[in-house]
Amino acid sequence: MTKRVLILATHGFEQSELLDPKAALEKAGFETVVASPEAGMIKGWHQKDWGESVAVDATIYSVSEGDFDALLLPGGQMNPDILRMNDDAINLVEDFAEAGKPIAAICHGPWLLVEADVVDGRTMTSWPSVRTDLANAGANVVDQEVAVDGNFITSRKPDDIPAFSQALIDALAN
Repeated sequence: MTKRVLILATHGFEQSELLDPKAALEKAGFETVVASPEAGMIKGWHQKDWGESVAVDATIYSVSEGDFDALLLPGGQMNPDILRMNDDAINLVEDFAEAGKPIAAICHGPWLLVEADVVDGRTMTSWPSVRTDLANAGANVVDQEVAVDGNFITSRKPDDIPAFSQALIDALAN
């Protein structure tokens, strides 16, 4: 059976941080499902302006951790800031963490991990402005392209996407 990865995103996701890992996962043989609070299409952010739109496969209200093998949290400043105010999105993150399934968060994506209160004692990285939030929530913050601590995979920025994607693929292969 093909392993499935839930990608949690909304408007303002960093385009490369959703599209590139999604493509790498699919190339490696995994199924990806984009879930958002809203149905239809969500618009990405590309560098300094709006980018491509991505089809939403399911709303966050219709998915559950039990249907997936891993969770991917792309960054972008707007995307995780909006999602961390959504109880259903945070409950999904908590459910994946409690189940011990891989959770991969890049750039500002770890804000969702902070909001779900699952970072205490974990070694993690993120975009520089999010590192204080991680540290204040009890994480051991490092500055490296990918940090893997148990089921948590975190990265800093779009330049880290190849290592980030590979770490998630490796976690799913085990």
